Amino acid sequence: MSAGTVAVVLVPDEQGTLSPWDLYELSTVSMVFGAPHADLADPWYELRVCGPAPFGTHGLAGLAGADTVIVPSVPDAVAEGRRELPAGLGAALREAYAAGARMVSMCTGAFALAAAGVLDGHRAVVHRNYAPALAARHPRVTVDASVLYTDEGRVLTSAGAAAGLDLCLHLVRKDLGAGVAAALARRMVGPAHRPGDRPQFVEAPLPPSGEDGLGAALQWAVEHLHEPLTVEELARRAHMSPRTFHRRVREAHGTTPLQWLLGERVARARTLLESTDLPVERVAGESGLGSAANLRRHFTRALGVSPGGYRRAFALTPSGPPSTGR
Repeated sequence: MSAGTVAVVLVPDEQGTLSPWDLYELSTVSMVFGAPHADLADPWYELRVCGPAPFGTHGLAGLAGADTVIVPSVPDAVAEGRRELPAGLGAALREAYAAGARMVSMCTGAFALAAAGVLDGHRAVVHRNYAPALAARHPRVTVDASVLYTDEGRVLTSAGAAAGLDLCLHLVRKDLGAGVAAALARRMVGPAHRPGDRPQFVEAPLPPSGEDGLGAALQWAVEHLHEPLTVEELARRAHMSPRTFHRRVREAHGTTPLQWLLGERVARARTLLESTDLPVERVAGESGLGSAANLRRHFTRALGVSPGGYRRAFALTPSGPPSTGR
């Protein structure tokens, strides 16, 4: 028995081909759920690729009995309303949902779930460029274009590209635990956990440190995480008032200065747990989180796993080139 059956649904365009986005998202799903990772969890998932030949080994019948159904991007003609879903797909999605499957979309795959009625009454996300069209055509769906992914239990959606990987790893966290997800993320050279409510897009990127006081102040903070730091001190280093500094950090990072600082300290703790055998108390001090108890509280809240559990899970992944699963 596997960790669960995942059915990924492919929707070719009018010429019967898959776009680069479709292939990218298929590869993401395949690497997470299709490549065996028996050293992390055994048994792993069973993946079914459902679509017309030559792309899928299963037709729409492969959705029956699946624990999770994932719809990657659909062709632009479908997302833009110039083409209907392939015959039978809407009904197959509704039947899978009624049978208890967990329904997942990646980027414009949300249009397929919405057309099938699966997203009615739910909050959903799509790439911000497609959000107005999804909201206009499916008023019973609460469209949120500000986040990376949404999780409403049995209905989950993600924004474009990298957010799809975030959501796949989130599913692994839910199914197999945060430690397994963190180890898999390292194997794939990705972040262990990006919360779904992170902003999709930041309007004002952090300027180079040589061109703006904000960049210089934040770079200094990263180099002095082990010291007590206050917003007032960082604002002075940026040659700004605390109020202006707060606004500029929110514009650049989509969060408050204190939350940004906490995130950097957790990231520093992760690095130390991965690369050293320092005791947890030392990791807490070096990262600026103070005590082991404080480290455990913030680390577990951010990543869903304790520092000790993260270190053990990280050690499960062998060093060297990422595994191909072969």
